[in-house]
Amino acid sequence: MSENKVVQFIITRQEDPAAAPYEEVFEIPYRPNMNVISALMEIRRNPVNSKGEKTTPINWDMNCLEEVCGACSMVINGRPKQSCTALVDKLEQPIRLAPMKTFPVVRDLQVDRSRMFDSLKKVKAWVPIDGTYDLGPGPRMPEKKRQWAYELSKCMTCGVCLEACPNVNSASNFIGPAPLSQVRLFNAHPTGAMNKSERLDAIMGDGGLTSCGNSQNCVESCPKGIPLTTSIAALNRDTTIQSFRNFFGSDQG
Repeated sequence: MSENKVVQFIITRQEDPAAAPYEEVFEIPYRPNMNVISALMEIRRNPVNSKGEKTTPINWDMNCLEEVCGACSMVINGRPKQSCTALVDKLEQPIRLAPMKTFPVVRDLQVDRSRMFDSLKKVKAWVPIDGTYDLGPGPRMPEKKRQWAYELSKCMTCGVCLEACPNVNSASNFIGPAPLSQVRLFNAHPTGAMNKSERLDAIMGDGGLTSCGNSQNCVESCPKGIPLTTSIAALNRDTTIQSFRNFFGSDQG
């Protein structure tokens, strides 16, 4: 009977960024269709480990609980993924939870993803328009182009692709697949294209496109199925053209 069944979690914990990590085991009653976050909520409600010892509640990030915000990324059984859509019934037990190693640990499973957000700022991953007055209707995007652009816009900055990429680590300043794909997205926008050369120049420098080792782990791990490697291949062509324009002193699109 399910009421007698328990689920075991081995969770990597860390009190603060300077503390040493350690593992703590928890066992909670099994429920059908339970995901990792509901299990963590159960542990938070009653923070007692498998030895019966009272302990501190687990720290982790979450928000939407429907794989849209990207906040609840963690390493589950050795693979980075979203804990809101990781179903206990589909995971090998004991279930091991650990923070992503690409980002600094704040506490337990909570990490600081500033590295990724700073990279998005570096490549100007937005359409810079003056919203203080009505600019009128903007240019239209052809439907076929809009459809593939929509696929790129699904990125929820979860950080999973950066965690899976072997070239994103503490010894490298590679900005990673997600910010690169956003360059392609915003350069394709009719208004965003006015900053195309600026974005391309940003990824042609240190830590940019040439730091990609083409391992393709990113596209395999992306929870949204974004064609990251296709974007990187397209950007290789765009930056080659941009380098010639820079050499000949032309920045025309």
